[in-house]
Amino acid sequence: MSKTVVVLGAGVGGLSVASRLREQLPEKDRILLLDRSFDATLGLSLLWVMRGWRTPENVRVRPTPAALPGVEMVTTTVEAIEPQQRRVLTEAGEIRYDALVIALGADLAPRSVPGLAEAIEAGQAEEFYTTHGARSLHQGLLDLRQGRLAVLIAGLPFKCPAAPFEAALLAADLLRETGAREHVRVDTLTPDPLPMPVAGPVVGQALVGMLSRYDIGFLPQRGLERVEGENRRLVFTDGSQEDYDLLAVVPPHRPPAAVVGPGLGTSGWIPVDARTLTTDHEGVWAIGDVTLLTLPNGKPLPKAAVFAEGEADVVAFGVARHLGYEAPTPWFTGFGSCYIELGDHVAAKGEGNFLEAPSPMVTLLEPSARFHQEKADQETDWIKRWNA
Repeated sequence: MSKTVVVLGAGVGGLSVASRLREQLPEKDRILLLDRSFDATLGLSLLWVMRGWRTPENVRVRPTPAALPGVEMVTTTVEAIEPQQRRVLTEAGEIRYDALVIALGADLAPRSVPGLAEAIEAGQAEEFYTTHGARSLHQGLLDLRQGRLAVLIAGLPFKCPAAPFEAALLAADLLRETGAREHVRVDTLTPDPLPMPVAGPVVGQALVGMLSRYDIGFLPQRGLERVEGENRRLVFTDGSQEDYDLLAVVPPHRPPAAVVGPGLGTSGWIPVDARTLTTDHEGVWAIGDVTLLTLPNGKPLPKAAVFAEGEADVVAFGVARHLGYEAPTPWFTGFGSCYIELGDHVAAKGEGNFLEAPSPMVTLLEPSARFHQEKADQETDWIKRWNA
């Protein structure tokens, strides 16, 4: 008898695992890929939209049936997941499965910080995690002639640990281009003691050094309490305050509504086995940003597309074996890399094994134009692949 595998979400993880599953499973088995729109943005390019090197249309990902032969693409919104009943409830009705892969990503939650959503809506703050926000921030940087640019992490965890610091570096690069840099102070503010703490203190201190080299301030351990948009002021949990002229913010992130509730994880993020991506429920896997994958040092694996893509083979092998087919033993290595844009088409590269015990072994490679081009090539390949 044929089996049905359901994949929820058509981001990097969902698209990758659906494609791998089709390669692993016989034609008689159905693979359903559910997404609310099949119209998304390549996240790694949003900072280039902010910088002015890309337009929103350049970085749209609209997967076509031709790009996913043998995969049934279902446009609908996931309302609830019921693993005990082995079914998913959607706007289009109930869908039952033999195996389920949850790849619903992470949602932005600016309203979880008092005043933040209102400040964004009023143009008193900007975010760069959507195409609209990145484009609006680009215009804000063009208009900024003097004062202070604050690049703020408003809550943990968030997607792409390097992004806020890249944003500051690229914003400074744009301000140099407009001639305003010498009149604008640029600072980064984070609840963490160092940038990218999961990568260890050596990498974090190296990033602080990069920021300093470009005259960008680093203000650690600043937990945001509220935003006073009309006053252009940030108020922190320790009682301190910081004023700004332009605020570029990483909004707090939250799990999608469909995975919040009893059965999948008390925090909303779905706990998974670090090596197999299995959940506590038989026949259910989770992949990418929606997961809580705990590293040997007790910290969570960063939410980044490179890990979602790397997890795809692991999950596809696990699903195939669960359904009774021969497949390699699932084993996630934890290896990943990311690019840190410095401006002037130059980037550094961090890479390493995040599942190394007792702590991740991550190396930060010296900035070069080659790494910037590597990132551009990845962007081109990804968009061509899924927009076929």
